[in-house]
Amino acid sequence: MRDYLLTLCVTAAVTYLLTGPVRKFAIATGAMPEIRARDVHREPTPRLGGIAMFFGLCAGLLVADHLQNLNSVFDQSNEPRALLSGAALIWLIGVLDDKFELDALIKLGAQMISAGVMVAQGLTILWLPIPGVGTVALTQWQGTLLTVALVVLTINAVNFVDGLDGLAAGMVCIATGAFFLYAYRLWYGYTIEAAAPATLFAAILMGMCLGFLPHNMHPARIFMGDSGSMLIGLILAASAISITGQVDPDTLKIFEGSTRQATHAALPVFIPLILPLTIIAIPMTDLVLAIVRRTWKGQSPFAADRGHLHHRLLEIGHSHSRAVLIMYFWSALIAFGTLAYSVHSASMWIVLAITALSALGLVLLLMPRFSPRAPRWAEAIVPPRYRRRSRVVEPAPEHGAAAEEDRVPVPAGLHGSTAIGHRSRFSDRRKAGTPS
Repeated sequence: MRDYLLTLCVTAAVTYLLTGPVRKFAIATGAMPEIRARDVHREPTPRLGGIAMFFGLCAGLLVADHLQNLNSVFDQSNEPRALLSGAALIWLIGVLDDKFELDALIKLGAQMISAGVMVAQGLTILWLPIPGVGTVALTQWQGTLLTVALVVLTINAVNFVDGLDGLAAGMVCIATGAFFLYAYRLWYGYTIEAAAPATLFAAILMGMCLGFLPHNMHPARIFMGDSGSMLIGLILAASAISITGQVDPDTLKIFEGSTRQATHAALPVFIPLILPLTIIAIPMTDLVLAIVRRTWKGQSPFAADRGHLHHRLLEIGHSHSRAVLIMYFWSALIAFGTLAYSVHSASMWIVLAITALSALGLVLLLMPRFSPRAPRWAEAIVPPRYRRRSRVVEPAPEHGAAAEEDRVPVPAGLHGSTAIGHRSRFSDRRKAGTPS
């Protein structure tokens, strides 16, 4: 665990320290696209944050290769090299897209080629555990098609959810934390060496996201762009492929005894084997809804719009930060809830806790205007936004109705990215220098 934490910290430090120079480089090269209709931010913001994340990945792999307890991963498996090859290719395409806006079909082809590069070097799904059946071996073509499909779906799911400051990096970091705990449990608890690469990939991915988040939280100073979102999506998919298709469930000795006992014993194992899919449940749901929505309207599935889940949270009145925290909450609930249930599947308390937290999440989701206020005795020690607003008495106009028309208009209060609340009774503020 110490070596994994060291690798995580080095990856986070390199990513964090390089993001500042990368931001200056993005500004100097003009990688600051104009604000589009579907964008939430109001000022042009540089992209290319994926450059710092990629070098963080390289630093993490380099450090792990020189650690005594982790260098065996590179000696016994070719998966780290396969991951680096596929990541370099998808990162390069992402950098070009951040600068020149590549066509969607070109990016889709690059995603498939990146997945094929990893498959050619051994990072592929060899078998699938199916409850009630056991371990099913896949042919080479079946494993290749399934691997490519999983990589493409994961990359696009993460790319689709990258619409708010800190959203994609935070959700992937939270979900990868749960995945790391499960992979480490297989590697350390069951002494399964085949789970070591997935554990390493998860630790490095967490470091990349943690190092980039301070620069990407609202208001973001830099975006990761497609070079970052496609990169972390590919690493997430590689971790899932490594532990789902490489670790043989028979090594856990869960198919012993009667059929009922074997099924009950296998339940904690089968659930985490689909954990890589549950940790991208929200992005995958957003992806499916976007495809159905655009196809229903007669548009291309790759056409951009403002119908994503995070856009809908803003439309119903949530602020930018609150919408991100709500998405964090659901991502953590799904990932860690699945992880907890996999460890103690017979515990009813886990099911009750997940149900209670889901109800709490629904309440928070349906109360966009909820604004906590501190009691009056604590107003001196809390931030101003939590204090009660004092009522201000406006002086009576001196010249009747004419004074009301000459008053400076007060714009409606802003709640995040949408105007929520009482509308101003006066006309919009006129620009300076325009005739009245």
